[in-house]
Amino acid sequence: MINRRKVIQSLAALPFAGSLLGTNSLAAQSKTAAVVSSLRRDFFKELGLRTFINAAGTYTSMTGSLMPKEVIEAISYGADEYVNLDDLQDKVGERIAELLECEYATVSSGCFGAMSIGMAGILTGKDPEKVKQLPNTEGMKNEVIIQESHTIGYAQALTNVGAKVVKVKTAKQLEKAITDKTCMLWFLNAHTDQGEIKWEEFIALGKKYNIPTFIDCAADVPPVENLFRFTKMGFDLVAFSGGKGLRGPQSAGLLLGKREYIEAARMHTPPRGETIGRGMKVNKEEVLGMLAALELYLQKDHDQEWKMWESQIQLISDSATSVAGVESEIHVPKYANHVPSLRIRWDEKKVKISPNEVRKQLREGHPSIQTVGDSKSVGMTTWMMVPGQERIVAKRIKEILSSAV
Repeated sequence: MINRRKVIQSLAALPFAGSLLGTNSLAAQSKTAAVVSSLRRDFFKELGLRTFINAAGTYTSMTGSLMPKEVIEAISYGADEYVNLDDLQDKVGERIAELLECEYATVSSGCFGAMSIGMAGILTGKDPEKVKQLPNTEGMKNEVIIQESHTIGYAQALTNVGAKVVKVKTAKQLEKAITDKTCMLWFLNAHTDQGEIKWEEFIALGKKYNIPTFIDCAADVPPVENLFRFTKMGFDLVAFSGGKGLRGPQSAGLLLGKREYIEAARMHTPPRGETIGRGMKVNKEEVLGMLAALELYLQKDHDQEWKMWESQIQLISDSATSVAGVESEIHVPKYANHVPSLRIRWDEKKVKISPNEVRKQLREGHPSIQTVGDSKSVGMTTWMMVPGQERIVAKRIKEILSSAV
């Protein structure tokens, strides 16, 4: 694979060399420009796809987040060399565990993949015959207890590998639901406030009955403290998305926690073949990219970044509310996507346009701007924008609302 930086550096001398050849100077420069241009093809334009300003957040449908140059460089570095995949995961797992002050870690194929291999490891332990047996869980403990309010579609990551979900509402019901088939207690951090059983009690119940506890923290970075918080709190396994707030590869994630469970989880992953997780491959480039993303994230000035997001949101809010009849609310979700966010509403008798139409015009305009919301409001965040794009969004939302007055 061509190293872009080396090529550009080597090409830098070509115009000068061409000048020494007299009439060949323009030809040399033309060749230089052609080669450099070829290194940056506009694939999306070639494919007839529109890019957009992401004012919505870290949605998979919108391809998550943009990776910093340091992450891209790590991915590019990995693409130029061969390495033993297990050895790489071993070393990176140890490095991540050191960085996050936990027992062990591994890079997974997203948070969903982390949940699946973590669940698989708990079902089978390190028994190679059981590893090959999944999703058939005959002869295994295979029941996972989940609070009813924590039941979401992503729980399929557990059932895909053969687990059976048992739903409860209270701690008393949870204890009553425990049988000799119970293998795990699973918690969804994004729905913390919706469940009666909170973190500490959930962990205590797991310890009381010697059942491992697993928490899904897919979109729970920021704050940075969450990367340390839940393993220190006592959860046996913790899963994060890699391509959201951490800005790593969109198809990568992190599984943190107890070494015995993560080592068992790794038995289901490539390069091993006859396993439920064979298709959840994480390549060497993604492993390095995830490590680089984590290191970079831990070095950030998170307070400064937060202030930037606040000022960006305020700018858009001020621009929207400068239109008569428009109101806005700046809020921060307590769990998951914990960043300054904006909700814009207006009196449709004064501003004669619906929120759905505003979102449509933002999406179909130039540049395209993706937002969220419902039939009563337009929602935005700025944390996935390239700095400076907030000014474009502020101007565009004001234009659309003003034209409807």
